[in-house]
Amino acid sequence: MKTKNTLFLLMFLTSASLFAAEKVYDWGKTGHRVVGELAERNLTKKALRAVNELLGGEGLAFVSTFADEIRSDGRYKKFDTWHYVNFPFDKNYNDQTPNPDGDIIKGIETCVAILKDPAQPKSEKAFYLKLLIHFVGDLHQPMHIGLAEDKGGNDFQVQWFGRGSNMHRVWDSNLIDDYGMSYLELTENLPKLSKAQKKFISQASLMDWVTETRVLTIKIYESAEKGEKLGYNYAYEHNHLVRQQLQKAGLRLAATLNEIFG
Repeated sequence: MKTKNTLFLLMFLTSASLFAAEKVYDWGKTGHRVVGELAERNLTKKALRAVNELLGGEGLAFVSTFADEIRSDGRYKKFDTWHYVNFPFDKNYNDQTPNPDGDIIKGIETCVAILKDPAQPKSEKAFYLKLLIHFVGDLHQPMHIGLAEDKGGNDFQVQWFGRGSNMHRVWDSNLIDDYGMSYLELTENLPKLSKAQKKFISQASLMDWVTETRVLTIKIYESAEKGEKLGYNYAYEHNHLVRQQLQKAGLRLAATLNEIFG
């Protein structure tokens, strides 16, 4: 009897750990892997060699969730605020007093600076490259530039196909997961763009990304009421924005890495 009770307890704790771990991810694991995969497909040969050397052959899709995985380790707590930035709708990012702990914009800038610094050791560059891959993805998820009072939509409760959710989770993972596609399938089925369209997206600056994404953030806050039951109609109306943002993130990550590594 004691053995059965012990086995049940272990199974319960394991299930609880897995459930808790799944709640940590931004853009969902699938979304981040789409961004990494698309970026890798658009790297120059020189940039791809440099990235492969730093990552030891691991792909951008594989390491794209690293910044979320380390959040369970207290040694990396200082990076928690690098996943987002919150400020009022009637203000711009530069109107705010910067968070002394950093934010997603400062985080990306720090990662780029370290990767460009020839004095930085390989291990340090590899670490910040993994963070950069993730944070570029996060910045294109509109709820990562949300409002402080509801924690970027985490306290904006809604129903998703009859299940409890919130607006942050809807955009992080619910919309993507309901495609039922792997990250490779989703990458293959992103909108087809011309070279001119890709160039236009890739040339945008970091603050252009912020301004552009923020416009979507405001629209998303207006797209539902607290407690609203969301389902097929909401997915139909917004799936194209999810795919658009994943595509922009992947192309811009590639452009950033191509610029860093020549």
